[in-house]
Amino acid sequence: MRQHTRGPFESAPAGRPLLRKAAAKDAEPLTRLFLASRAQTMSYLPKLHSDADTLAWMTHVVLPGTTVWVAETGTGDMLGFASVEGTELEHLYLRPDVRRRGIGSVLLAKAREISPEELTLHVFQCNTDARAFYERHGFTAVDFNDGSRNEEKEPDVLYRWTARG
Repeated sequence: MRQHTRGPFESAPAGRPLLRKAAAKDAEPLTRLFLASRAQTMSYLPKLHSDADTLAWMTHVVLPGTTVWVAETGTGDMLGFASVEGTELEHLYLRPDVRRRGIGSVLLAKAREISPEELTLHVFQCNTDARAFYERHGFTAVDFNDGSRNEEKEPDVLYRWTARG
């Protein structure tokens, strides 16, 4: 595994992903990962935007407007990413073939470093794997919605985690 000096990278124990802050050049691979993850794990969602529009959103909204950390292998293969804005975990996505290996937990820990007192997030109600993941990590469902607050019109849940427990 390649080692990085201090800077945008954080080293990790053997077998764990490296974390680094995302850069503008990551827009295309992040978009591919985002689209692949949603297609595999949330196939029930309608496709509301073209891939090009999703790339533009990643380039012009997500990357400049949130704090994005990327998990990757020592050889630079992107495994997942987390995006935090204020106290909200906006996105946590993994490549479909690397789920259930602790990468999501590493990214969630980074999100808690970014917002150490509180994190909130929205999850689709039928995304039972994600809901179980967040509940295992101490998040509590605080509000259920009929889907009127998201563009997919899919019922969702607002989760909250606080350092106070």
